[in-house]
Amino acid sequence: MAGVNICIKCSMFIFNFVFWLCGAIILSVAISIRAGKIGQEIFTPGDANLSPFIAVNILIFVGAVIMILGFLGCCGAMKENQFMMILFFIGLLMILLLQVAAGILATARKSKTEQALNKTLLMNARLLSSTNENERVFQEAFSELQEQLKCCGLVNGASDWGSNFQHYYKTCECPRESDSCIKYSGKTIYKQSCFASISHMFSKRLFIVMALAFGLAAIEVLGLIFSIVLYCQMRKK
Repeated sequence: MAGVNICIKCSMFIFNFVFWLCGAIILSVAISIRAGKIGQEIFTPGDANLSPFIAVNILIFVGAVIMILGFLGCCGAMKENQFMMILFFIGLLMILLLQVAAGILATARKSKTEQALNKTLLMNARLLSSTNENERVFQEAFSELQEQLKCCGLVNGASDWGSNFQHYYKTCECPRESDSCIKYSGKTIYKQSCFASISHMFSKRLFIVMALAFGLAAIEVLGLIFSIVLYCQMRKK
């Protein structure tokens, strides 16, 4: 067969197209987590220097680079361009090493991240009862979140709202009386605070991010193997 083996070339093209799609999915998932109410407004007021979203930020960068590498790999495979394949291999290897380093760092700092999350939530609980106009954005965001999670208050329940409760009580209200509801200031509201729900939501999303990163690492190893085989075939041409 003339030129590079067609089977290997097509396999490399399909792999890189799937690789590009994986990058697009990772990028969209990471951005949605980072830009959501729970990330954009719920955590930031407490401590601007404290970010539980380092792993998500890294994944946004990785997803964008993967899309570029996927396109580069497709072009290199179809045009049988050795230089493009070398760039693809080097870029993919660097991303893989970055992910391994980030994974080790995330695992080592897991307990510290959870402590940072709890500390931030406890600090932000005080903002609910604030009458300062500067805290209104946080209060509005949290009001929407507690309605979504079916809870009330951040740590101590409805009392976290203080005098602001009468303004935000509607998102705390139970649609009907049940064991999960209590009476507070003449209103039937959710008994549980949002602390546990937010912690669970954050842990779940962080697990999704880590699962995507480890799954992607396996795909990247295959990509390295494919690129080496294709490059060797090009050299033999």
